[in-house]
Amino acid sequence: MNSSFLSMIGLGNVDIGILLLVLAIISIVLFVLVIVAFAQINAFKKKYRKFMQGKNASSLEKDIMALYEDNVFIKAGVEKNKRDIEELFAKHKTTFQKLGLVKYDAFKEMGGKLSFAIALLDEKNDGVIINSVHSSAGCYSYTKRVTNGDSNIPLSNEEKVAVERAMKGNTEVTEGE
Repeated sequence: MNSSFLSMIGLGNVDIGILLLVLAIISIVLFVLVIVAFAQINAFKKKYRKFMQGKNASSLEKDIMALYEDNVFIKAGVEKNKRDIEELFAKHKTTFQKLGLVKYDAFKEMGGKLSFAIALLDEKNDGVIINSVHSSAGCYSYTKRVTNGDSNIPLSNEEKVAVERAMKGNTEVTEGE
């Protein structure tokens, strides 16, 4: 069977049965795609209904704006916390972080190791040494400035040990020799 239309579009020699079979296959594929599309649309409708449940467009917009404002508030809080942490970290560098303590007998006639030398140092090993000397006549305290783990005033043996212990991070309270 020859069709003038098929001849006009260049398919005059094609068997009409094959052409109908190809068209039927294409129709079935398109029908399946339409069914899949409808299934997806139904799934989206269910999600949309659940999302919009009890909401109208203006209340949903208010909810979204409230979430946006909360987000801005949270970001501002995070920035403030960052600044506070940086400030605390800067202050922490200059606080006493290391301690070295040596208890000793300053005089042979005194017992009980009532005298002590304590070194209080910061992160850079700067700080002070407090030396408290206990005698039968009273108790006397002396301080010396420490810079980079050393003092410009000569240190006693106990003071040197206290500074070394502080720099090593040894915070144990130990008795001197």
